[in-house]
Amino acid sequence: MLGFLSARQAGLDDPLRFRRAESTRRVFALELNKDRDVERIHGSGVNTLDIEPVEGRYMLSGGSDGVIVLYDLENSSRQPCYTCKAVCSVGRNHPDVHKYSVETVQWYPHDTGMFTSSSFDKTLKVWDTNTLQTADVFNFEETVYSHHMSPVATKHCLVAVGTRGPKVQLCDLKSGSCSHILQGIFLFETTTTLSKPLNKKKHC
Repeated sequence: MLGFLSARQAGLDDPLRFRRAESTRRVFALELNKDRDVERIHGSGVNTLDIEPVEGRYMLSGGSDGVIVLYDLENSSRQPCYTCKAVCSVGRNHPDVHKYSVETVQWYPHDTGMFTSSSFDKTLKVWDTNTLQTADVFNFEETVYSHHMSPVATKHCLVAVGTRGPKVQLCDLKSGSCSHILQGIFLFETTTTLSKPLNKKKHC
């Protein structure tokens, strides 16, 4: 590291090279926190996670079993080693549970009283956090792979939804309808086969 700093100070090294080296070092130094654990609720794989941006205290998880779990990340025990407990969950016995795998969960950016989830069952669901009941359900013709709300938008409540088809649909939470469709464009990479090899010129 000192060698990188010395070379950078002398102007002998590219600053991007130092940044890449430091980023790589930090990535390889990452390790799981041995003092914090999360209560296991899902019966199979976890596909998606989202921590609410208001307090950074509550986390949503969506699993391939269709279950959604809400966790409290705060260390209420004040002990160095603790387990983050599940506050509530939308389990398999819940009347509004997703039929298939949950692919994306996301908190409403400005209020923890609402969150959204999308699933392979071709639905996007808007949930009331306090009651764990669906406030609205958007149905699609194709499998839903992902959705996202802008964390900075204040003049609209649009949710961008990506499905199996080549289009992105914008759902308006205020009106409860799909307001816009963004058509995708397929780009094909073409390759040309040369019948003769190119003559390479040598530069002296």
